Amino acid sequence: MAGTDAKKSDDRDTWNHTTPVTFSPLFDWPPSPKDILLTLTKRWVTLTRNVLFLLMAWLVYRVSLQDLTTFQSLSANWILPVFLRNFLFMTLIAGGLHLYLFTLRAQGKKLKYDHRDDLEKSGKFSFRNQVWDNVFWSLASGATTWSLYETFYLWALANRMVPSFAITDHPFIFVAWLLILPVLTSSHFYLVHRLLHWPPLYKRVHRLHHRNIHIGPWSGMSMHPVEHVIYLSSVLVHFVLPSHPVLMLVHLYSRSLGPAFSHSGFEKLLVKDTAIFDSADFHHQLHHRFFECNYGTVDAPWDRWFGSYHDGSDEATRRVREQRKRMYRSKPAD
Repeated sequence: MAGTDAKKSDDRDTWNHTTPVTFSPLFDWPPSPKDILLTLTKRWVTLTRNVLFLLMAWLVYRVSLQDLTTFQSLSANWILPVFLRNFLFMTLIAGGLHLYLFTLRAQGKKLKYDHRDDLEKSGKFSFRNQVWDNVFWSLASGATTWSLYETFYLWALANRMVPSFAITDHPFIFVAWLLILPVLTSSHFYLVHRLLHWPPLYKRVHRLHHRNIHIGPWSGMSMHPVEHVIYLSSVLVHFVLPSHPVLMLVHLYSRSLGPAFSHSGFEKLLVKDTAIFDSADFHHQLHHRFFECNYGTVDAPWDRWFGSYHDGSDEATRRVREQRKRMYRSKPAD
């Protein structure tokens, strides 16, 4: 738990986390210009997964997307490489993190939120194995849906059906996109995530993702196909507002590959006890533990505004558990 509550006698509630969950200062009042500037720029000028996604997007754009006429007609000649590239990226990122953290146990339990060593082997998962279940849904549905969105965008862009701009003509718009994207995706995620917790959708769709309580890198994109379509729909903003292929790819990578980091279960990635960059998201880890809290991310304080906030403290745990008890008592019997 947070602060002095970091260790409890009940192992199920032991979290190797020493600071409370805090939201981005962008929406604090009174505003702090220094904190706002640091928040807006830190993720793009320091070693973060966001910089990794930006570099990946730029390389893909430079190597594969220069000639847009290639995409004017739907053809396996260019669609298949899109799918293969994205399947490879998913395997390298999620598989690499799983290999490093769970197979090789390269940093042991240092900065691991959950005390348990292994992911589950249970009949509730496909193949009776959480890892293989997560791999299947992440690739067969997650990478496929991601690739379909990307294919549709490239085809529409090549046929001038979506607005776009050149970075050289509008560099400030490009930078503004990068700064706004985290708030945009956080807000979209909160809204669709609350929708997915609506009982009919939860029972038929979102429950598949929530089979993962002790989460790992492959858990992030382990979802029902309907959820993948809804979750990735935030990229549709690039179909209506002037954008650029690099921005679309960064957006897709953050939504599709980012969950491998945020669900890794470790607060930071370490190499020989040196923190390389932030990894998992304790805010979302708590959601997988308690379900009815922390529907969004810390980039926009929707959970704080709507009272669904869990900061990792004992007090918040008691409050959330009380809310769940009242919720389940009020539900009619099936």
